[in-house]
Amino acid sequence: MDSDESDFYGEDDGIVPELEERIARFDVDEWAEGYRLNPARPRKSATRVADGSSHLHNPYAGVPYAWQLTETLDDFLARLPPATTSQADVPWIYICNPYLPGVPKAERDGAQHTGEGNGDEGPIQRESDIRLVVEAGMERLQLARSFLEELSSMNKSKAVVEREATKARQHAVSDILDLAHAAKVRAGKWMIFCTTREVDEVWEIVARATAANQLGTAAKVAPKPVEEIIRKDRLICVYTSDFKDKADVGRVLKKLRELKLVEAKGRAVYYKPDAFTYIGIGYGNPWGIKASLYSSWDKFPN
Repeated sequence: MDSDESDFYGEDDGIVPELEERIARFDVDEWAEGYRLNPARPRKSATRVADGSSHLHNPYAGVPYAWQLTETLDDFLARLPPATTSQADVPWIYICNPYLPGVPKAERDGAQHTGEGNGDEGPIQRESDIRLVVEAGMERLQLARSFLEELSSMNKSKAVVEREATKARQHAVSDILDLAHAAKVRAGKWMIFCTTREVDEVWEIVARATAANQLGTAAKVAPKPVEEIIRKDRLICVYTSDFKDKADVGRVLKKLRELKLVEAKGRAVYYKPDAFTYIGIGYGNPWGIKASLYSSWDKFPN
């Protein structure tokens, strides 16, 4: 134990070591297994998609604010231009990659997601257990918050407090990501912001590349806010299937860069796992956790 650690643990009432022990005992696999065995938390069975299917797919089939395989891209873009389509009428505007299968949105909404807005994320995998991630993730965040609150009340040096707080946040994020991956809640998205004046043009580029199987699993764009002053920039999300697949995440980033949609005006773009969205890890969250997993400045495998 180094001098900083001796200072950290030298004079306490046992609460912090107890919290650290609880954190160390937080086992993702054990939590997930206990969840699945608890009859009070039933899981909906999923139907397997046949391997080798040659037809096109659309998990947003029948969703009026999404591209339909029965319409051309030109018709879709003309029907739902994000610059003028109101959020009072549609929550988001979606397009899928028709070459990749996904759980139909109606099936997903009826069974899995919990929490406001959680049904607005991209396509999910079969047997994804979003409810498990929300419940276990919130429990893990509460444990981290208790530790951070106790830490801030202790008479320790600023350097020691900051170091231990950083470690606690990193451990919490690692546990949550491991949990999400085990529960097959693996999707994430590159987030692109653009002005209202630019949004139709940028969205058309993203939509056409998504439909051509050049980007990820799907994409969505924010429509016009009811009160435009609330948000100056519009958000476009480009989804990938697995946040741990850095090669694929990097491949999509590379294509976005080729399309000149990255580092526009010198700003980076950021990648956020859907699990973070489901449990409320956003900008300025109460746990002090960074709201993104990657940025366009990061290095990715070729």
